Amino acid sequence: MDVRRADERYPGGDPAAGIESWHAFSFGPHYDPDNLRFGAMIACNEERLEPGAGFDEHPHSHTEIVTWVTEGELTHRDSTGHETVVHPGDVQRLSAAAGVRHVERNEGATPLTFIQTWLAPLTLGGTPSYETVRGIADATPYAIPEAATLLHVRRLQAGERTALPDAPFVYVHVVRGELRLGPEKLFPGDAARITAPTNMEATGVTATELLLWEFSSPSGV
Repeated sequence: MDVRRADERYPGGDPAAGIESWHAFSFGPHYDPDNLRFGAMIACNEERLEPGAGFDEHPHSHTEIVTWVTEGELTHRDSTGHETVVHPGDVQRLSAAAGVRHVERNEGATPLTFIQTWLAPLTLGGTPSYETVRGIADATPYAIPEAATLLHVRRLQAGERTALPDAPFVYVHVVRGELRLGPEKLFPGDAARITAPTNMEATGVTATELLLWEFSSPSGV
């Protein structure tokens, strides 16, 4: 188990424009050859946008982009004609496939925070697609078959336990609260990268929200 603390993330964004970004993996100018990916995951960014701030239209290709809003409202527009407002508890997925352009902005009156994960697909190309699942439940894993990946959302009360998925690679991200994972205590923004966990459990020290990613293969393309 490899625990990565929130304060070890690479800072990015443009604070003067109301954008703060915190990168868990090698990203942009923050190149680290020993921190390029885990399983199919190639990026896990925490983004904080002030009201009126955002990312203007920009391209993506050959990437599965999954977004989890933790507070505020995220306005999404893309070149395939989708325009959506994503709220806390919703899962948004943009399959960039052969290429797509999109805009992400905070058009609300309060700060916006979201976790965005990029996954490498199993195959290149294809037609872009988009979906939003409203109010995903703890008991309903979200499948991204294009990357052989499942996302589990867990909301634990203090003292409540949850088993980690039985998978070759598991990534745990603490959204809020405090979590006990083996001998380690994890706090908001902390993450753990676990290879082939066996009978492992996570326990909420306080009321906790976490994202559990399971990868059935070490990498995509």
